[in-house]
Amino acid sequence: MTDQYGHIDPDGPDAALRQDIRRIGKLLGETLARQEGTPLLDLVEEVRALVRTDAPAAADRLAAMDVTTGTKLARAFSTYFHLANITEQVHRSRDLRRRRARDGGWLDQAAKRIAEKGIPADEVAAAARRLAVRPVFTAHPTEAARRSILSKLRGLADALDGEASAAILYGASDTTASTRRFAELIDLLWQTDELRLDRPDPTDEARNAVYYLKDLYAEAAPQVLDDLAETLRQLGVETAPTARPLTFGSWIGGDRDGNPFVTPAVTRDVLIIQHEHGIQATELAMDELIDELSVSRRLRGVSLDLSASLAQDLEKLPEVSGRFRRVNAEEPYRLKARCIKAKLANTRKRLSSNTPHVPGRDYLGSDELIADLELIRASLARNSGQLTAVGSVASVIRTASAFGLQLATLDVREHAEKHHEVLTQLYAQVGEVDDYTALSREERTKLLSAELTGRRPLAAADAPLTESARKTFDVFHTIRESQDRFGAEVIESYIISMTLGVDDVLAAAVLAREAGLIDVHTPRARIGIVPLLETPAELDAGGDLLDEMLSLPAYRDIVRARGDVQEIMLGYSDSNKDGGITTSQWSIHKAQRALRDVAARHGVRLRLFHGRGGTVGRGGGPTHEAILAQPYGTLDGAIKVTEQGEVISDKYTLPALARENLELTVAAVLQATLLHTEPQVDLANLARWDKVMDTASAAAFRQYRTLVENPDLPAYFWAATPTELLGALNIGSRPSKRPNADAGLGGLRAIPWVFGWTQTRQIVPGWFGVGTGLAAVREEHDVEVLREMYRDWQFFRTFISNVEMMLTKTDLTIARRYVETLVPAELHPIFTMIEQEYAKTVEQVLAITGAEKLLESQAELSRTLDVRDTYLQPLHHLQVALLRQYRALGDVDRQLATAPGSRRVPSDSAALERALLTTVNGIAAGMRNTG
Repeated sequence: MTDQYGHIDPDGPDAALRQDIRRIGKLLGETLARQEGTPLLDLVEEVRALVRTDAPAAADRLAAMDVTTGTKLARAFSTYFHLANITEQVHRSRDLRRRRARDGGWLDQAAKRIAEKGIPADEVAAAARRLAVRPVFTAHPTEAARRSILSKLRGLADALDGEASAAILYGASDTTASTRRFAELIDLLWQTDELRLDRPDPTDEARNAVYYLKDLYAEAAPQVLDDLAETLRQLGVETAPTARPLTFGSWIGGDRDGNPFVTPAVTRDVLIIQHEHGIQATELAMDELIDELSVSRRLRGVSLDLSASLAQDLEKLPEVSGRFRRVNAEEPYRLKARCIKAKLANTRKRLSSNTPHVPGRDYLGSDELIADLELIRASLARNSGQLTAVGSVASVIRTASAFGLQLATLDVREHAEKHHEVLTQLYAQVGEVDDYTALSREERTKLLSAELTGRRPLAAADAPLTESARKTFDVFHTIRESQDRFGAEVIESYIISMTLGVDDVLAAAVLAREAGLIDVHTPRARIGIVPLLETPAELDAGGDLLDEMLSLPAYRDIVRARGDVQEIMLGYSDSNKDGGITTSQWSIHKAQRALRDVAARHGVRLRLFHGRGGTVGRGGGPTHEAILAQPYGTLDGAIKVTEQGEVISDKYTLPALARENLELTVAAVLQATLLHTEPQVDLANLARWDKVMDTASAAAFRQYRTLVENPDLPAYFWAATPTELLGALNIGSRPSKRPNADAGLGGLRAIPWVFGWTQTRQIVPGWFGVGTGLAAVREEHDVEVLREMYRDWQFFRTFISNVEMMLTKTDLTIARRYVETLVPAELHPIFTMIEQEYAKTVEQVLAITGAEKLLESQAELSRTLDVRDTYLQPLHHLQVALLRQYRALGDVDRQLATAPGSRRVPSDSAALERALLTTVNGIAAGMRNTG
């Protein structure tokens, strides 16, 4: 398979990339011929040529293809996309390294802006102390590629980089060996099943996250933390290595909302997995220190503190080998590092056997580990080892502080109604409330507030409860047991989905009190309670909700015990599904302003947790721009952002990209914290633009709700999209529909909602309603006000930019093929509505940007997307034909895996299903996202 770019300048800016893609594509063609025979390669070339010259004929050709051949063809195009994607990532990494060498990194650029503004060093120091950036890995099922595939692609990337490095070091070199290695990896890719046999369970998902976290521990995170320390030093600020400006979080094993497979036992198992790998990563760091710290006591002094600590360690740790005690007798730093390794090994044993912590023999949390490392650093600094103290040792301390022994801090999430289910049963047992469920929200708030301030236990730990309520209640006890066993930092936040009122917050707080996690009288709060605002209505009421929460003395005591920090999570996916992208984005923006003002009024620091998905339709888009587009004053150093599905592999598979993505996030937060504390535009203009956005949002919302409330839309969606196959992909443990959901779209989660629209290239969640909203503004104002907003307002510019990208990825010509083949004629008016709104949105966006076509200012990206379409079209045409056959067979013999570890039962449609799933994987790879 070779690429054809005859119409493009061969010496253009992406010439080297295109050359590598052509080379890898040629090797893939050789693999196809070698593994399957030349007829398959000839078919691939025939279809590629036909798609460019006669798309309808190509569609007919593919529709008539047998399932076996179709599967191989789909695999060929899918494999091409995987190879093209990783090659693009390699070249992006190289470009970033060149740019860093020429212009400096994101932190350098942020430092220049801060210095230009003349921010005093004490203000920079205060901001640095508040800096707390936390990417949070979730198990949301949007990564279609197996790790077996991803690891081979990583091998290919390393080989490409190794070849390029050799060429730079030694000049033009023989590429025979590297070409052979590429061919070997591509052969292995072709022989690796891209489809999972089993549905993963949460522990499988945890291992997947650990795969990336360990890589981050080894390379990207230390680089970013060291760069940040140096950047702040240049701004006149020295930071302690023990500071935690960057940490990592996870929902895997803690996100119970709608996932019955996340039980208290699973939460404990996931924490064990994280600690096993976190301890391994720390042991490797200790090995590096042992190699490096060969300082002899006979040549340089050692602090009394370190000497005393080492003596205690050697007394309490008989397992430290006699050989090391003898060989390293005059090398105290090496001996101390070996003692740390012994404690780490003991910690592993203690956690696996669940025995009590023994101070001095093992670690409980990371504080004792950091204290040991600090003794080494301080002793070196006082005894002529300042460079090492602020160099390699400080770097190890920064990294250990960022990851702890757990690698990532686990969040726990549960639906608000689950807590009321428990309380209904508990109050019934004590006989004080006849019918808890009949109480109004105001009555529940009064009851629960009084309960929280009381001193009695509402129930015994073993109170009789239904199975569902028992699981919810036991989670709080699991959190306390986990903190006692692993350390306080393993779980910090308890998130409440669908928070509609203060009673939802208090319900979780009361159950936390029952488990000994919260005591308003001490006051003590071992976890923070985090409301999740998910719909436009909840977002609009967010400020009032926070005001009511903080006005309750008992709850205010909880926040005070958490350091006067209140975390609020903003849900991008569900707000988009409920109200459309315009209303979702605008509601989130306004909610941040309201929450900022309320928190300031109560003397509380606000930490916003942005629940952004991978795609624009679920809140995705460039992170740096999104952070800088937030309202002024909302960022005060602390932020959490979800990292989901294919976004994780795209951002973190290659070390250079991982470093880039971490650094741009940290740099944006530092810059926003120091420079975006006041309005950046005239307040009168901002008030005028707010009214414009209100108009656009209202009109866009009405148009969007017209679509989603159409009674025919569920039938259209299920007919036009392959969404019924998402479960068969086995890419996540979480069910795609909410519990007790009907066959409509209301209970469908945001991921399958976006998945269906994306696979068919309609991508409704990314733009629908925007054109109507902008047109409504132009009816009241001249287009110039929108151009002014686009030019001068970061929020609006980022919004339009993201919409423009989604419009470009939308292809209604392909979508029409799905509709005409799969959708009953009486439902076609829905597609007509989508076409009309698409045309209107394109027209309005171009009127604002002043361009003649979409992505006009990003020619290279536009060209890349055009080329990808050449390879995507055959996959779409195949998917349409296969879907028609699949559905014609009916559901009689078909059974999907519905629980972790289960497999699909073989049936007559198995081969057809496999072919379809291969097209799903290929389209996901070609689009660079699943949902």
